[in-house]
Amino acid sequence: MPLRRGSITVIAGPMFSGKREITLRELRRAEVAQRRVLLVRPAVDDRVVEPVVRSRSGSVFPAVLVTCASEIVAQALEAEAEVVAIEEAQFFDSEIVEAVETLVRRGCRVIVNGLNQDFAGRPFGSMPQLLAQADAVTILSAICTVCGEDAAKTQRFVDGRPARASDPLVLVGGFADETYTARCRQHHQVPD
Repeated sequence: MPLRRGSITVIAGPMFSGKREITLRELRRAEVAQRRVLLVRPAVDDRVVEPVVRSRSGSVFPAVLVTCASEIVAQALEAEAEVVAIEEAQFFDSEIVEAVETLVRRGCRVIVNGLNQDFAGRPFGSMPQLLAQADAVTILSAICTVCGEDAAKTQRFVDGRPARASDPLVLVGGFADETYTARCRQHHQVPD
């Protein structure tokens, strides 16, 4: 059997851009190719209680919840995974970069999705480094809820008003609430 070559694919963009749907599609394709797959998601993302990842369109895929990046490698080894998908990578500690590189060196295809910018438009977590190290990158856009144009930003609201840049960085939400929307550059607001 030939030695597999590892690779990193990063799928990034704002909330509501379809990152999760593309990730799940890639995992289904890997299963059709009879690859052993593993999907992990950070335990901090508690929008879904079950050990699954659920897209807004209703697609569901089994997932393993992990509390830190170092657990990802252990889970992948235990599952003998050939394809490892990492959901919401921006929520992991800085060790996520080394975890991904370790998997790649072992011959895994690693699919990472996450927000490339936080609600204030700043680079988010380790996503910039993962983007720089990727073999393939897909940057998605959503639809601006104000004008209908392409949206590359995630707008957060606090009490119906745009969040300030000084507000807490992580506030998990976005399924059934009105905490976040997608915005184009023109309509994205971050008060000083």
